[in-house]
Amino acid sequence: MRPIRRLPEPRAMIVAPQPEAVEAGEEILHAGGNALDAAIGCALAQGVVDPMMCGMGGLGVLQIHDPVRGLHAVWDGLSTAPAAARAEMFASRFQAECGDGYGYILSDHANELGHQAVTVPGILAAFSAAHAEAGRLPWAELFPPAIAIARAGWAVRPHVAAMFHLDERAYGRLPYAAKLAHTADGRALYCRPDGTPKRLGDAVVNSLLADALDSIAHDGAAAFYRGDIAASIAGDMAAHGGLITRADLASFRPRRHAPLEITYRGYRIALPPPPAGGVFIAQLLKCLERFDLTELGHNTAAYIATFAEAMLIAGRDKDELVHDPDFMPVPLEHLLSEEYAEACATRIGLGERTTIRRAPEPPHTTTLSCVDRDGMVVSLTHTLGLPSGVMPPGTGMMLNGAMNWYDPRPGRRGSIAPGKRRYSSMSPSIIFDGARAVATLGAPGGAWIGIAIAQAIVNLLDWGMTMQEAASAPRFSATSEVLDISNRIPRRKQVTLERMGYAVKRHPISYAFAAVHGITMWDGRLEGGADPQRDGYAAAISA
Repeated sequence: MRPIRRLPEPRAMIVAPQPEAVEAGEEILHAGGNALDAAIGCALAQGVVDPMMCGMGGLGVLQIHDPVRGLHAVWDGLSTAPAAARAEMFASRFQAECGDGYGYILSDHANELGHQAVTVPGILAAFSAAHAEAGRLPWAELFPPAIAIARAGWAVRPHVAAMFHLDERAYGRLPYAAKLAHTADGRALYCRPDGTPKRLGDAVVNSLLADALDSIAHDGAAAFYRGDIAASIAGDMAAHGGLITRADLASFRPRRHAPLEITYRGYRIALPPPPAGGVFIAQLLKCLERFDLTELGHNTAAYIATFAEAMLIAGRDKDELVHDPDFMPVPLEHLLSEEYAEACATRIGLGERTTIRRAPEPPHTTTLSCVDRDGMVVSLTHTLGLPSGVMPPGTGMMLNGAMNWYDPRPGRRGSIAPGKRRYSSMSPSIIFDGARAVATLGAPGGAWIGIAIAQAIVNLLDWGMTMQEAASAPRFSATSEVLDISNRIPRRKQVTLERMGYAVKRHPISYAFAAVHGITMWDGRLEGGADPQRDGYAAAISA
């Protein structure tokens, strides 16, 4: 009999969709950093090697649980509309909503490409505030891995290559080639000599970004919001008709919230509150708890239909009721009440159908989770929204294009307003058994984020899957009148769903609908899972 190799039990773990970013977080854990230090270092590296997904010019949400400090909080680094933004600023150029329901089409694409598309970046401020409260290593020691990658260079990976060549004209948005080539710095970094985007295996060396990271390492987030980088951003905006000023940057503050919590099957689920996406997952799980999902059978037609109807109800309520609570109250007490969950479940049980005419958001996001040897748990999701193509001279970084998320028509729930944040599906999550954290997970993938995380939570808690099994299991999505299924759900189940009256669309790829990454901690044993559709993995630290 072949001997079984016994590996040391891991004492810490980090998981992310980019291998270089995982290595960066692992290096910081080995250097004595805690989970928050490692998560920030990993995220900085993600901004280097996934430049159209995330970066210091973007936005995000971070949840941290630290049993040693007795700390459990969410930092909201979602971006805000600049002070000069006005509800009517794009109204005369409005043409339509994007064909997939994600964003709005203007005649000149000014809300998607260029300086007017940029909102005030929030992610670095959230990192700084969280680190000031709970970091262990000095701030400057979180940056060397990302700086080294930027200076030495990295090779374009499969998922990055796919994003570089993404063409969204069918939905009314521009191809990514236009964004990569929008500035001279972008063309030099990310395009070949013939002007086309770089391809799989091509090298990217970004010394300007390394210099910017070095400046922030030594001078703190103030370098970005009030120092030389702020001056570069504001100067570039002024020169090209952008809205962001030095005052916008200097006045930005991240929000610190208590997590939004529900119970599901006796476990406590901690999620980020509005305008982040935790309420969608919370409402979905509270409805599903009324059903014996294991009796239905995993991914049977009856299981998919039940899950899908709960998705549609939660999605409709999110569209109509969940916005920036600073501008419009969100009826959380009603949405998460036992009475409403029971009413929704009853509707589903009676065979009533819910329809919303909308389709998924594109996956322009990334995520990570980390657990350290002292039990600190960190889950982070961050993004550029839609990349704007804007790279302020000398910074080496792309800025977000999140103005595309605001409705250009005045007088609507999602209309533009100074200081306003838009709803984001991002929902870094932590699961507790009593007071003890037993899992952390998140996902990139726009409107698919909540759908994927909820399915992974059910896979973990109802079906007893490992994190890798939960992340890899075939998923489905109901965000519009069409039920989307992954290519690994058997066709006989599709036929049954169609006979039940559903319009079903089979996704051409095997691993679809967001990209769950996470870690479980059952009985103190760490096990990671990385969605196979991306390029990353889970790294275990045993020393």
